[in-house]
Amino acid sequence: MALWGPSRHEVTKAVAGYVFPTFRRLARARLRRSAGGRNLKHMRYCLGFLLCLSLAAQAPPARPKVFGVAHYSIFVSDLEKAREFYEDFLGYEEAFTLPKADGTVQMAFVKINDHQYVELVNEPNRGEGQLNHLGLYTDDVERMRLYLASRGVKVPDQVVRSRVGNKKTSVTDPDGHIVEIVEYLPDSLIGKDTGQHMPATRISDRMMHVGILVGNLEAATNFYGGILGCHEIWRGAGRTSTTLSWVNMRVPDGDNHVEFMLYKELPPADRRGGAHHICLVVADMDKAVATLEARPARKGYAREMKINLGVDNKRQVGLFDPDGTRVELMEANPIDGKPSPSSTLPPPR
Repeated sequence: MALWGPSRHEVTKAVAGYVFPTFRRLARARLRRSAGGRNLKHMRYCLGFLLCLSLAAQAPPARPKVFGVAHYSIFVSDLEKAREFYEDFLGYEEAFTLPKADGTVQMAFVKINDHQYVELVNEPNRGEGQLNHLGLYTDDVERMRLYLASRGVKVPDQVVRSRVGNKKTSVTDPDGHIVEIVEYLPDSLIGKDTGQHMPATRISDRMMHVGILVGNLEAATNFYGGILGCHEIWRGAGRTSTTLSWVNMRVPDGDNHVEFMLYKELPPADRRGGAHHICLVVADMDKAVATLEARPARKGYAREMKINLGVDNKRQVGLFDPDGTRVELMEANPIDGKPSPSSTLPPPR
């Protein structure tokens, strides 16, 4: 039994398929019976109605809202070490887990806030680095599926319920990254956890952006911008770079973004963790670093925590989980209140 009914677009097509032939028959009959054009006025009404129905049936569905980054799913080679980093060190809590067939943990959901999670996948990676997939959330995933199909994106035949109970569909972006689009449901594990597992120990309560490797800037911009509706808010380059390094694409209906990490040569799989990253926003970097330095779990984190000033004029600290995935802490605003201008350098390829 289906979990939901047909979409508005499908209903419109079905109605049009029935009504068009019916009106054609009526129109032909009325023309035969008409004399001297007495019924031409009625015919115009009929033809106008048919034209409206035709346009409605052929019009592509409108894009539903894209509110933001829902989750960042990464493979971890040692779940306990990953838990120590994200939970004991960064201060987050695990909302729930999903089991493997043998009863051990397959996925652990580390909660940033009610709408954002880091998914720790306790399985070997696919040989392409630690990134499993990127998650975005919408208000109508079935309409999103139909909309993406109308824009030429290959989509599954139907929306499904995920193991956590939300509606979802998955597509692949031009660089081969899996993009999972979810619609949160109140009876899902995520919905039932609303307001829970958000302790005061969290080093940040918001994921500002996620980073993905991008080789073809034009194709990625068309997908995330032209199709999904994201808009560019900034582009930058390394201080000594002769080509563009990053492009930030903000979601159309939220306050976070996807950061394109541009490259000329694709890094080896075991060197992609710096580019494939999450960014957690903090209000005061000095306070955030001092908080982390004082935690017992700091003894298990061997790297230096150094505050740097980014090209975007914001203070930041780069942390790395046990598998090398970067967790960037960043202040939301430029240090002097003045945004850094966008780079005008060309892309690297």
